Amino acid sequence: MNSPADRPAATAGASAADAGHLDRSALDGPGSNGSGSNRSGLSRSGLGYAVSAYVLWGFLPVYFIALAPSGPVEIVAWRILLSLVFCALLLAVTRGWRAFWTLLRDRRVLFTMGAAGVLIFVNWLTYVYAAVSGQVVEAALGYFINPIVTVFLGVFVLRERLSTMQWVAVGISIAAVVVLAVGHGQFPWIALLLAFSFGFYGLIKKRVGHRVDAVSGLTLETLWLAPVAAGLLWWVAATNGLTMGTVSPWHTVLLACAGAVTAVPLLLFAAASRRLPLVHLGFIQYFAPFIQFLVGVLILREPMPLERWIGFALVWVALVVLTIDLVRNARAARKLVAEPV
Repeated sequence: MNSPADRPAATAGASAADAGHLDRSALDGPGSNGSGSNRSGLSRSGLGYAVSAYVLWGFLPVYFIALAPSGPVEIVAWRILLSLVFCALLLAVTRGWRAFWTLLRDRRVLFTMGAAGVLIFVNWLTYVYAAVSGQVVEAALGYFINPIVTVFLGVFVLRERLSTMQWVAVGISIAAVVVLAVGHGQFPWIALLLAFSFGFYGLIKKRVGHRVDAVSGLTLETLWLAPVAAGLLWWVAATNGLTMGTVSPWHTVLLACAGAVTAVPLLLFAAASRRLPLVHLGFIQYFAPFIQFLVGVLILREPMPLERWIGFALVWVALVVLTIDLVRNARAARKLVAEPV
């Protein structure tokens, strides 16, 4: 999914759209309308792109499970290298190499994307591990609480001031984590690692803003991670052995699609972000974790004892509070713009 955090206090409701995995400011190209406030932003094509992106991210666990017997380390390593190849082809087709080389010569952009690459590596590895180890529900929890974590980071990292409703949402989400840790008997480390890695990823990507488009951003991140991926594949080959090309033709084809599976939802989201207001993306973003939750509960039959339902219910209440606050702020901003000076 990408990953999956622009401005915690102001637009926290849309933070899960950072990723997937991927923050909106980094996806908008230099000539895009980042505000999405024009009437054409409500186009059917924008909604179609957004829904398509989040539905694909929602079913991503099914794809990773289908790659068995490949382990999470090998899957992530191939995902990095094949994403780099896929993005290089896209840059060639779209004639984007000149702009990419310009970014490559910008040291601030280069090292910022390197830091973002480290965080997305942690996020990807954690997510794939959750998928292949039967913990899809907890992974969904991570992306449900990501907007709240983004608000939390806004206070302690960016020193932003929160509204009363945002504090209420943060408090309810903390209570949910306590319920899940104590009542369910297991600390939700996967959910928190996904949420915080994605939250910090969004904060870092905010530094480069609109200068880095979707394809160039993913290219830079995977370029930094390529040596790590190559080393991981060497380690897997030396220990358990690589599964690429050794299981079945179908398995090989599926694994070879890892680059496209990573990039296509990202590009769909990039198109949607240029056509839809941020508030609309804030609502649609919950498609992905909701689908993941349904996959875990209905398809994979992961256990959902009462304590877990209570924890999830608290998280959903916190998200409702956060969404109401987001809508109120958006309406107030529109009213302020509409008033004559």
